[in-house]
Amino acid sequence: MPDRLNFMLVLGLNTAFTAMEAALVRDGEILADARETMARGQDKALPGFVDRLLLQAGVTLAQLDRIAVVTGPGSFTGIRIGVAYARGLSLVTGVPCIGVTSLEAAIPPGMAGTVMAALAAQKRPPDQTWWVQGISADEGIAETVELGLEALQSMLAGFHAPVFMQNPDALGEQAATLDLRPLVPSAVTAALKAPLFDAERHPPAPVYARDPDATLPEPRK
Repeated sequence: MPDRLNFMLVLGLNTAFTAMEAALVRDGEILADARETMARGQDKALPGFVDRLLLQAGVTLAQLDRIAVVTGPGSFTGIRIGVAYARGLSLVTGVPCIGVTSLEAAIPPGMAGTVMAALAAQKRPPDQTWWVQGISADEGIAETVELGLEALQSMLAGFHAPVFMQNPDALGEQAATLDLRPLVPSAVTAALKAPLFDAERHPPAPVYARDPDATLPEPRK
């Protein structure tokens, strides 16, 4: 890794699920990180949450070199809140903002070769689905897609590389043939990877990987 990237001070943000997470990383070292479960009200609480983290680490916004934000998939509302806040911070500070998908933020940095990440989307059988993305050299090599159990089992047939997966028991007997490992998206992992990512190829744009559950009202006739 180039020396300039080694000494970047990166703020990582993850609000894509049911908690607020923030982390400060420099030179691969975690200076501070915090997590608070909060299903609602993240939009109002997030600025103060980040301010307290900066204070704890003894740094200011003016010292940041990059902002990393988890862009999803995950909670529609949580993704919008995190991405909007990160974009705002980027505008105020002039610091580049890097988008990191939930799958990229769930695979440990430095994994050799290509691995598969599968994050539980719909968790209740029989309609279980997973958000799936191939990861190589720390970043996604294809768009994130949502797959049902049958499609995922077909994709994993004969797969020999590590599979980072939530709810692997759903695979049944196939699970015993795979190198299965747990995964959890985190602000820390996003911050650790952001110095390696090209800003143009990793914009801070939401990744939903599905249509919203809510439907828009029909236009009046």
